Amino acid sequence: MIHDVVIAGAGPVGLFLACELRLAGLSVLVLEQAEDPRSPMKRLPFGRRGLWVQTLEAFHRRGLLDELPEPPSPQGGLAAHWQNQVRRPGGHFAGIPFEMDKVDTSAWPYYLPGAAGVGRSVEMESFEAFLAARADAMGVEVRRGSAVESIESSDEDVAVRTVLGVVRGRWLVGCDGGRSAVRKAAGIAFVGTEPEFTGYFVDIELAEPHALQPGRHHTPTGMYTYTPPGMLVMADFDGGACHRMSPITLDHVQTVLRRITGTDVTVTALRLASTWTDRAFQATTYRQGRVLLAGDAAHIHSPLGGQGLNLGLGDAMNLGWKLAATLRGDAPDDLLDTYTRERHPIGAQILDWSRAQVALMRPSPSSRALGAILRGVIDTPDGATYFAERMWGISLRYDLGGTHPLVGRSAPDIALADGTRLGEHLRSGRGLMLDFSANASLQTMASGWRDRLAYVASDAKERFGLSAMLVRPDGFVAWAADGVADAEEAARAVARWFGEPRQGG
Repeated sequence: MIHDVVIAGAGPVGLFLACELRLAGLSVLVLEQAEDPRSPMKRLPFGRRGLWVQTLEAFHRRGLLDELPEPPSPQGGLAAHWQNQVRRPGGHFAGIPFEMDKVDTSAWPYYLPGAAGVGRSVEMESFEAFLAARADAMGVEVRRGSAVESIESSDEDVAVRTVLGVVRGRWLVGCDGGRSAVRKAAGIAFVGTEPEFTGYFVDIELAEPHALQPGRHHTPTGMYTYTPPGMLVMADFDGGACHRMSPITLDHVQTVLRRITGTDVTVTALRLASTWTDRAFQATTYRQGRVLLAGDAAHIHSPLGGQGLNLGLGDAMNLGWKLAATLRGDAPDDLLDTYTRERHPIGAQILDWSRAQVALMRPSPSSRALGAILRGVIDTPDGATYFAERMWGISLRYDLGGTHPLVGRSAPDIALADGTRLGEHLRSGRGLMLDFSANASLQTMASGWRDRLAYVASDAKERFGLSAMLVRPDGFVAWAADGVADAEEAARAVARWFGEPRQGG
């Protein structure tokens, strides 16, 4: 059997992509190296992740927002440092928080507060289980214990050799992490900057829990965040030398802790430990023939600011409908090439965002001085608004070549006069022609693509002066008209993203 798509990696990115492809009716096989998806590092407190605006909008557009696992309650742990503050922080940059009450959303002319909200916390294990259950319900086959060993591509398909045998797919997508076997087998270069520090997440027991002050602290040798009685995050600027050291012992953690804190604290028990670094690398291309990359297989960086999961899910949302259209045979010739063209610059921006935070974290007088200045900037309304815009993904815009300032941006979740919202009309995975003026010629034009495009005629209280708008299946605006919509111009925009119209349409 030849599957339409084989996906390597059953993490959130691979599973979400599989669901997107099944939404289009494609046959999908997911290969996962791990036998068991469960892990202590995916549970609280270490498994806490933040979902920002772009991800929440994507889930709203697929009707999944209300089904997401309930956000974990802030019962101590690493998140308590932020969640127990008197003022509500909206995020942080290198540990410098920006406050929600300082963020001025009116500065974003094409943003509408919608059902998605701006941020939500999830636990990785329950989040993965939620996506796995949805994939299973949609008919996705997941084979665990199936590590990719090698691949062989042809003009027609890709043969994937695993420990359980050979499977074939018309396309292969590597969602198999930073050490991606798919990326290496495809010969795609991975370039970037080497780490400056080893980061530690540890759950320990201290002989004197109150010997350390709670909160985040910069020291002459590194940085640590302590949440009593024993949750610690540490950054040791050793060039990443101790990442993946096996095993991480109690003595090692105690040595690092004493060096960073400058105290003689004694660790009496090590319950859980994990390391990470600020290594920032990116694939030079996200496609090589019939092999594509998404998530950490395409880009890795430090977890500072909680951008990695959102970046990977954004890859999946962008790629899914394009790959489906290519397999159906109705995609424009270069549609799949736009995946790298659109997502690679976004990944590069996030890598630089991560590197900039590392520069502020370095244990040097110049970094402390720069951090003090930036703290003052972030504490202003303009500063808080800028950092929220960047972190939450409000500023994300693809270069789609249109002249209207809304083109390339995530479509506002407009409340329509018929009682629906824009996002609800994207649940089928089709695009959307939203006609605020009930233009008959526009409706006739759109009928030629009715298998790929929903046409909705409805006015709205807030429609940004538009008469019509074309929204891609991923929720991004591909065309917009201020005055009377020109049906021929709209048809060219539709054909650019959805191919030729249906015969007789």
